[in-house]
Amino acid sequence: MSRFIGLMLIVFLLVAFGSVACQKTEQEEAGEESGIQEGIMPFEGTVKAVVGKYVFLPESSGFDIVIQGNLDSGDIGGLIDKEIRGEGDISPDVPSLLVVNTLEVKGDAGDWTNIFTRSEELVLEDFLDLSGREEFFRLADLSYDEKDIWEQNVKAKIYGKLEKNENGDKIVVLDDEGKEVGKVIVDSYTDFCQFYLEKLGVFDNFWFYLNVKETVDWTQRRRTREMFHADVVFAGLF
Repeated sequence: MSRFIGLMLIVFLLVAFGSVACQKTEQEEAGEESGIQEGIMPFEGTVKAVVGKYVFLPESSGFDIVIQGNLDSGDIGGLIDKEIRGEGDISPDVPSLLVVNTLEVKGDAGDWTNIFTRSEELVLEDFLDLSGREEFFRLADLSYDEKDIWEQNVKAKIYGKLEKNENGDKIVVLDDEGKEVGKVIVDSYTDFCQFYLEKLGVFDNFWFYLNVKETVDWTQRRRTREMFHADVVFAGLF
């Protein structure tokens, strides 16, 4: 009896292992047929925004698409409103980025033409991820006549809305009740920041992540409520 039970157990284990092996083979074959490999993702859609090397493709929700290098067809800005497809790398270190390896664009006749094959290593000189944002201190209870609040913080974040005009851009700083408490003079933006302003263009108010620079002269501060100059490195909804 014990020999019979042992034999049945061996048969059961062989069947179970065989089933698992078959499932694994089927999954691998399905992955090969779909073109999906570990760390590589296909994408396709219509480009809605381009800033620097960053491309916004609504169909690839959750990813910021990055093209590192030059296109065969010329300026990357020419991709706006074009249908594209290709494959990109997903890095576990920066899971929100899809780094383009190959890229095709759809022509007027419906044909696809390859316009890019990556040959450069990714360079992220202005990218800011969630962990990087933690280095920016929230400036609360701001007032144009309380310069100590911002002068002690090199990296800061504020909530407000962007005010664009021909004399230079400014951020109108808002408190928790939506009341204006002052302004920040924008000296520059990173490409990554401008990309997100384009990507989230339907919104009016953002969290702005700043490198705080020189304080505005008191006479001007009192007259205009402009508090300090800053370089804006990111803008987002949180």
